[in-house]
Amino acid sequence: MRHVIALDVGGTGMKAALVGADGTLLHEARRATGRERGPDAVVESILGFAADLRAHGREHFGRAAEAAGVAVPGIVDAGRGIAVYAANLGWRDVPLRALLGQRLGGIPVALGHDVRTGGLAEGRIGAGQGADRFFFVPLGTGIAGAIGIAGTIEAGAHGYAGEIGHIVVRPLGPECGCGQRGCLETLASASAVSRAWAAASGDPDADAADCAKAVAAGDEKAATVWQEAVEALADGLVTALTLLDPRTLIIGGGLAEAGEVLFTPLRAAVEERVTFQKLPAIVPAALGDTAGCLGAGLLAWDLLATEVTA
Repeated sequence: MRHVIALDVGGTGMKAALVGADGTLLHEARRATGRERGPDAVVESILGFAADLRAHGREHFGRAAEAAGVAVPGIVDAGRGIAVYAANLGWRDVPLRALLGQRLGGIPVALGHDVRTGGLAEGRIGAGQGADRFFFVPLGTGIAGAIGIAGTIEAGAHGYAGEIGHIVVRPLGPECGCGQRGCLETLASASAVSRAWAAASGDPDADAADCAKAVAAGDEKAATVWQEAVEALADGLVTALTLLDPRTLIIGGGLAEAGEVLFTPLRAAVEERVTFQKLPAIVPAALGDTAGCLGAGLLAWDLLATEVTA
């Protein structure tokens, strides 16, 4: 049975699958990155995991994978197949496509940014299916975005398109790791809400999920923390929709797991802010933490299709 290898590399763990030509997940697996052993160990973990997946495919499906797709965090030069920078993995200029190609017997390898790869899956087979223009925004440790156009993702001239988390929404706000102050992700990411709720509640172990539960229970302090994050998020999203005019805004990541505790006030806050802009549908992501892996599979199949038609 024809299949490709799909790998989604996170800060601490990797999700992987063998994906059939029709998008069926033929085999799924997870493994730690081994980042505590250093950046070289992470690379070796990825290469070893991919090789094991290739062996599994050969044994169970009668043939080896035809291609591989890999989604990684940080800054990615997909054209050259290089993971340029990822602070949480200690990477700088890792030629991941070439290394994987060598380990996997020379099969073609596609490399993508984790959020844009997840956005590709959400757009084609998830919450954005059927939308010609969408914007995917996962609210996790940080905030990034993926610009979807007719089933593809726009990476930009230098690979930075969609970085909504670094739109400044509060000019005198908290300092961001990028060097600016008041970036969206310092105020509306899951980690930002966790910090704010830990301070407001007096519980250093409280997180964003706890805050959402407290909001649902009617806690006023939690409601204040939550609304401040929603207001900041709405400001950032309205900037994005003004520039991009998407038909659908897809919100994912940890904060989206709060459901209508997030979406009801967020839709209202965005609607309050639009003037001439057309209000898009604001919907939760559909694929959860499988989006990156599914998107990596799509990248691999797209690469094969490109080679066939070239």
